[in-house]
Amino acid sequence: MFEVKELVSGYGQSEVLHGVSMQAAKGEIVTLLGRNGMGKTTLFKTLMGILPARKGEVRVDGAELSKLESFERVARGIAYVPQGRMVFPTLTVEENIRTGFRRGMTRVPEEIYTLFPVLFDMRKRRAGNLSGGQQQQLAIARALVTEPKVLLLDEPTEGIQPSIIKDIARSLKEIRKLKGLTIVVSEQVLSFALEIADRLLVIDRGRIVHETPGSSADPQTIGRYLSV
Repeated sequence: MFEVKELVSGYGQSEVLHGVSMQAAKGEIVTLLGRNGMGKTTLFKTLMGILPARKGEVRVDGAELSKLESFERVARGIAYVPQGRMVFPTLTVEENIRTGFRRGMTRVPEEIYTLFPVLFDMRKRRAGNLSGGQQQQLAIARALVTEPKVLLLDEPTEGIQPSIIKDIARSLKEIRKLKGLTIVVSEQVLSFALEIADRLLVIDRGRIVHETPGSSADPQTIGRYLSV
């Protein structure tokens, strides 16, 4: 179980998150929807310890992580794919994946290339020469080799063509099925969120303002929060 309780965070004197609470079960995909500037990336950075939490708790399987450094949270089971993917452009695909290896790992797990066959075909190619969609798949693959319990994805569809977005949706559902991970995805694209989500949350001005099961989500209701 992944639990966030009354999380408060921000930048300098500015408070961006105002007591955010959420939870996600093992094997559940939760999408966090919201317009730009509503707190999605701030939340993810706080969950990873990149930004300090001013108040609140972050728990994985009951263990409280909010005082830990980012690398310690990775060791406790949280993996993060940031907005913009952040791959190493001069390293090959395989070398990028290896940067996520846990101690003792010597080869890329076969399941990674099963999930993302394009990465196998391009494993010797420099990451900077991949398309945006291929780089996104690479960033997810690199996160998976850390063997996480919780996978955080910040706007994975940004700047990606529709056909690759469908591939990413299929991959996330397959990862959930294969690994039983908790997956939390921040998004602005409602159609993608509806396709993958077991549960949808909407964040607005640093607060969770709407929550619904994916199976009964009303696009019109959610869309009102996403319109400018």
